[in-house]
Amino acid sequence: MSNVTRRNVSNAAKSSTSTAAQNPQKHEPESIVHSKNDAHDPTGVKTILIVACLGCIWLTGFASRLFSVIRYESIIHEFDPWFNYRATYHMVTTSFYEFLNWFDERAWYPLGRIVGGTVYPGLMITSGGIHWLLSNLNITIHIREICVFLAPFFSGLTAVATYLLTKELWSQGAGLFAAAFIGIVPGYISRSVAGSYDNEGIAIFALMFTYYLWIKSVKTGRVFWAILTALSYFYMVSAWGGYVFIINLIPLHVFVLMIIGRYSDRIYVAYSVFYIIGTILSMQIPFVGFQPIRTSEHMAAAGTFALIQAYAFLNYLKTKLSAKEFRTFFIFAVTIAAGVVFAGVVVLTYLGYIAPWSGRFYSLWDTGYAKIHIPIITSVSEHQPTTWTSFFFDLHILVCIFPAGVWFCIKEINDERVFIVLYAVFASYFAGVMVRLILTLTPVVCILAAIALSKTLEYYLFDDNVGQDKSEDKEPKDKSQYDEKVPRSFPHSKPQQDKNLSPNLKTLVVIALAVLLVLFAVHCTWVTSNAYSSPSIVLATYSESGHRQIIDDFREAYYWLRKNTRDDARVMSWWDYGYQIAGMGNRTTLVDNNTWNNSHIALVGKAMSSNETEAYKIMRELDVDYVLVIFGGLIGYSGDDINKFLWMVRIAEGEHPKDIRESDYFTEQGEFRVDSGGSQTLLNCLMYKLSYYRFGEIQVDYRTPPGFDRTRNVEIGNKNFRLEHLEEAFTSEHWIVRIFRVKEPSNRVANKDLLRKIRRKKSVHSKKGKKRQGVIKNKPVVVKGKSAAIKK
Repeated sequence: MSNVTRRNVSNAAKSSTSTAAQNPQKHEPESIVHSKNDAHDPTGVKTILIVACLGCIWLTGFASRLFSVIRYESIIHEFDPWFNYRATYHMVTTSFYEFLNWFDERAWYPLGRIVGGTVYPGLMITSGGIHWLLSNLNITIHIREICVFLAPFFSGLTAVATYLLTKELWSQGAGLFAAAFIGIVPGYISRSVAGSYDNEGIAIFALMFTYYLWIKSVKTGRVFWAILTALSYFYMVSAWGGYVFIINLIPLHVFVLMIIGRYSDRIYVAYSVFYIIGTILSMQIPFVGFQPIRTSEHMAAAGTFALIQAYAFLNYLKTKLSAKEFRTFFIFAVTIAAGVVFAGVVVLTYLGYIAPWSGRFYSLWDTGYAKIHIPIITSVSEHQPTTWTSFFFDLHILVCIFPAGVWFCIKEINDERVFIVLYAVFASYFAGVMVRLILTLTPVVCILAAIALSKTLEYYLFDDNVGQDKSEDKEPKDKSQYDEKVPRSFPHSKPQQDKNLSPNLKTLVVIALAVLLVLFAVHCTWVTSNAYSSPSIVLATYSESGHRQIIDDFREAYYWLRKNTRDDARVMSWWDYGYQIAGMGNRTTLVDNNTWNNSHIALVGKAMSSNETEAYKIMRELDVDYVLVIFGGLIGYSGDDINKFLWMVRIAEGEHPKDIRESDYFTEQGEFRVDSGGSQTLLNCLMYKLSYYRFGEIQVDYRTPPGFDRTRNVEIGNKNFRLEHLEEAFTSEHWIVRIFRVKEPSNRVANKDLLRKIRRKKSVHSKKGKKRQGVIKNKPVVVKGKSAAIKK
């Protein structure tokens, strides 16, 4: 520890000692009180109870995520999980190195995809490792079952990691509350139900565990904890692209601690070790590569690392130089360093060594950027801004309670609580920008709401006056804690009116909180059961009598593709269904959910937006054999391609503005209509014709005319048309999935009237010329009735 740090600590200790002498009844910081209470467990009963509670929380969280398996079957959900399952199956059936070098020829025809260099392999490695372990234990299980139940299993680990983090921030009681909340909260269950085999299923555990290890590193200043933090961060990098949130939040925490005067050797050791080892490890992921030292998203971490080195160096010089010499050196050094860093960043960015921010990162700060420049990002529903109802739907009462937890942390501020406050502020902002990022907000809301409830119940359930004087006078101070050395931001005082609260009033408050918690549990169960446990590939409806009807059109269509088309058949569809076609149909697709090539997606969008003749030219260029569209007009399914069609137009217009214009698909009044009043460009485009082919002949009931679209509640405007270059190959039972075969080019019919008649003219020659008519020697003489004789 430097001399300056020792001097500050000794002064703080002297002042606290003198103050304690003057006021012997001064309360200790609450973090020290909680640490003493948590450590006091001579019989071990408290530890057993905590382990039992965490086990119950784990079991409850796992069971609450099984609604989809119980109601339907063990199946992979959504879109992205199908690629993850396909990649995991390939790794398990071949080898890890085959997986890293796998070139997927069934994706992005004719480009293909190098899978090992374009995915975060942590999810596949985790599932493959569990499968390998169970196989060695002679437990036979298919890799699909591991993939289905992986996210519910990791939800228990997430609850344990959240407990550990909250315990370090506040107390064990708050930790149990936080573990219980995150075990059943819909904001996390939406990404961790059985069958949701996606990166977020394991990434939230890695996120919380990394934060827990970081707090341990900050509190202890030990290299051991910093190395563990870097290893956990490495696992997070291998699992999810959201690791950028970690590598920006931790440097922000260090920077703020330096700004508010809380720098110490503990911070220096923790961050320096974490940044060096974590950066080196993260660069071992092929998909990440040199991004940690070359992209703008990582420059904040690098800048903070340089700043903390300079800060430590200046603290060292401050002990060697006089005040005047140090002031002169400081001004000179800061000016030179700032100029060098700024010039270096500008030059490296200009030369292309430092990449600018990506479009997704820009869209977090400028909400209108993606809509103007990258419409494919805005076209995804989970990238839309979050509504207030979404916050309440996913967090319920926690969203109202957690601000109180923020206040309690600020009131009892220390190094680790600065971190959780920063986490809450920035996660709240990002969650408001993009609905998908409620997932990153959910853990901190659970932690802070647990702190608020724990703090409230501690006061209303227990009498603080019992044994207060004895505990203050006789309990020794915990020398391992640093909180007692830091001046308090807010003096600890108990309001006089609180001492006069009657036991009945306290009981009413406790009952009200219990009722709120019961309502929270009921809401979580209902949302999990009805909103987040329905696989997108299997739909369910309820008849008027209440009986459930299963709509299995997606798997029906993919099974038909698998059994009735050539193995090398190429299917064109919108990118939403690419992973499912490759995973269940096992056929080659042009675009899929990876969305790495915007121009290729725009070409498919142009084909869907053009008339049949122009679209046929594009399909012939791309060697398309089949076209798949999703149509919900018959049963009222709102997630069909007609409702997504405008995004196809916008993406195509971005790459082909001369051929596709969004305004052409609206009426003169600016309406998007599919009835007779709709734009002629829309009524004659390929997507419209494939969706509504033969639909004009269908009459659902006597109350509606033929061709009545139940999704848009209108009668379609173009009914009587025929397809010239495509033919219907398959339509599912409820018309949700329609597949059309692309016809081969027809041979040209010979027209005898157009054939040119060439008359041979007699050759004209001159005996005087060099060119004379040739003579055939031994020419046979043909006599009628006799065979030809050749003269010898």
